[in-house]
Amino acid sequence: MNDFEEKTTQIYPMVPIRDVVVFPYMMVPFVIGRASSVLALERALQGDKKIYLATQIDASQDNPAPKDIYKVGTVASIVQSLKLPDGNIKVLVEGMRRARTLRVIESAGYLEAEVQFDPVSKPAGAKISLLNKRLNTLFEQFAKLNPNVNYETILQSVRGSDPERLSDTIAANLPIGVEDKQALLEINDATERLEKICEAIEVEIEKIKMDKSIQGRVRRQMEKAQREYYLNEKMKAIQKELGRGEKDEIDELKKKVEEARMPKDAYEKAMNEIRRLEQMPPMSAETTVSRTYLDWLLAMPWHKRSREIKDINRAEQVLNEDHYGLEKVKERILEFLAVRQLSRKTQQGSILCFVGPPGVGKTSLGRSIARATGRKFVRFSLGGVRDEAEIRGHRRTYIGALPGQIIQLMKKAGTRNPVYLLDEVDKMSMDFRGDPSAALMEVLDPEHNKTFVDHYLDTEFDLSEVLFICTANVLHTIPRPLQDRMEIIQISGYTEEEKLNIARQYLIPKQLDQKGLKPEFIEITDEAVREIIRSYTRESGVRNLEREIANICRKVARRYVSREQPNGGWPKIVLTDAEVPEFLGVRKFRTQMASEANEIGLATGLAWTEVGGEVLLTEATTMEGKGDLTLTGKLGDVMQESVKAALSFVRSRSSEFELTKDFYKMLDMHVHVPEGSIPKDGPSAGITMATTIISALTRIPVRRDVAMTGEITLRGKVLPIGGVKEKVLAAHRAGIRTVILPRDNEKDLKDIPDSLLEDLKIVLVETMDEVLDIALERPIRSDRGDYLKQQQPPKLEGEDRPGIH
Repeated sequence: MNDFEEKTTQIYPMVPIRDVVVFPYMMVPFVIGRASSVLALERALQGDKKIYLATQIDASQDNPAPKDIYKVGTVASIVQSLKLPDGNIKVLVEGMRRARTLRVIESAGYLEAEVQFDPVSKPAGAKISLLNKRLNTLFEQFAKLNPNVNYETILQSVRGSDPERLSDTIAANLPIGVEDKQALLEINDATERLEKICEAIEVEIEKIKMDKSIQGRVRRQMEKAQREYYLNEKMKAIQKELGRGEKDEIDELKKKVEEARMPKDAYEKAMNEIRRLEQMPPMSAETTVSRTYLDWLLAMPWHKRSREIKDINRAEQVLNEDHYGLEKVKERILEFLAVRQLSRKTQQGSILCFVGPPGVGKTSLGRSIARATGRKFVRFSLGGVRDEAEIRGHRRTYIGALPGQIIQLMKKAGTRNPVYLLDEVDKMSMDFRGDPSAALMEVLDPEHNKTFVDHYLDTEFDLSEVLFICTANVLHTIPRPLQDRMEIIQISGYTEEEKLNIARQYLIPKQLDQKGLKPEFIEITDEAVREIIRSYTRESGVRNLEREIANICRKVARRYVSREQPNGGWPKIVLTDAEVPEFLGVRKFRTQMASEANEIGLATGLAWTEVGGEVLLTEATTMEGKGDLTLTGKLGDVMQESVKAALSFVRSRSSEFELTKDFYKMLDMHVHVPEGSIPKDGPSAGITMATTIISALTRIPVRRDVAMTGEITLRGKVLPIGGVKEKVLAAHRAGIRTVILPRDNEKDLKDIPDSLLEDLKIVLVETMDEVLDIALERPIRSDRGDYLKQQQPPKLEGEDRPGIH
């Protein structure tokens, strides 16, 4: 055919295709699913396997009209067809020649098109050669920039071909839109088509170069090539082009700072930090530090206060609902509220320290105080804390720095006047990181805590309205300067009667509710509770008592669940003291005298421990020897010194005790305190040691129903000791009814309930002679009675109280 051959027309089955443009010399696979298209394909397969493919203008239309199909398409040859299980047909076609649609014919359920073939030009000359060369160069450059284009394969397929085939093959492989490809298909002149393709490739090359340039510029600004930074930089560039910035966020921060009503110093620090934040890149590490710091400043309760309840009657009712006894603590809280009610001036926060054995309700008392006063409650456990930064925080120069627990819990409370419980303040320790107890001195000093400075916030925060409550089991581990800043309130162990009331009013109803038992299921009598207290618990508090009651409730619950309900309903279980072993097993403790009988060289002493008072048996025996003194039972230095002092007292009074002057040279003495694995120390066992030694030497038994405590001097004077209430309670629990105390401890008997004193005989003594007269089974000398009458001290005020002699 020459360049000016006449146009020809022909009719072919027609298939409208979506989202793809088929060029001549192009192999294309696609799936045919529409019924009309399937019929058109079958018609073509029955004939010469030629089909006309034209692209839809709108790909979303399922049944396009002739006006919805481009006028220029491609006549293709069907290379392969495969019917799929779902009824669709997958075909592979090869484009043969472009054609123009003259008319579309609907026949027998499918479309046919009458098409016209434009004459194919075969240009030649210098211009076409230059265009070919330019196209090859541009396409090679484009292929190197775009890894998705297989340059070698495409050029191999068209090498040596005419410009017509070259242009159509490259146009089919360009990553351009359907509209642009359709425009290239509609250009019949090869020279014009080559020029358009060159322009399109140049545009794509410029796009790739521009994108790579932007990526390179952003990459140079990235730190550590982080993907997040890259994305944020791109977002920043886009926002800059759109005229948007971070001004809204900065303005919002400034507004929050104004509304926070901070003190002047904190306000200036916040505004300075915001000004620094404005100058920082969004993804800078310093930006995160500044934002976190501002968040902490804004979260602090600079001016928010809880509305305090000042009604004393309601507060007293709340305290009585939650706790039985503890009159001293309740009285102190009510005094605090009374002052708040009378004075409108801002009161300095009080610092109370509850000291007592475990299980007496120190921690729960803090919660009750918060409920009674209407304040928020926060708790910080100091047990094991050894880093000063836990109190004051870390400086912001450290990575991951945070405020100390004081500030963190103030943020959690959300008010500047909460009840702040510092639990286990006696169990802090120290190491190379600092001493937290020293840092606490600023927090617990009413004169200084209004200007408390946390290392992280680096600005003053007022703690003067906080009601600080500390709890501890012992005082001797708390540094003296820290003790000086607190009001110490001693909480002693409970008596048996107090435990009974606590169990009846609080523990039993609580456990019944937790275990799903109703009061009509079980009744625990007072005698059963007393049996649990005496035989299954030996403590100052009520933790083990509650544990044993819970154990009973679990067993009762299992009985009800594991058997069928009788017709008349479940019979009520009434638990008496005789039935307690059935639920709790063998008795763990037994109430007895300190010893079963009066024995020589065996005396009953009283000791104070961190969990309350204990009965301490002391034994002594003598053997022929050279005057050696053996001490066993893991005695501390102070207790060993008490034994030596007692022995020196006995030697100085040997004639009075009817002993030879050199008895200590002919006898070895062994003093032992049972339960040898438990460390023991303190001076309060002095008179017990002396009584034991004298009994062993004089062979006079010690009364089994007498317990004693007191420090002894070399001249036989009895000095006061501590822990009187705990020791008296221990004697009462052990079934002892006579207790010898130093006369100077008479003031401590006010803390002991009268009901307990009625069961005990308290004997106040000043000298060792008085102790021996009461503790020994018989006097050492017959004339000692007249001697003691002459030495009897005058009667003191208060000796007419029950049980005091």
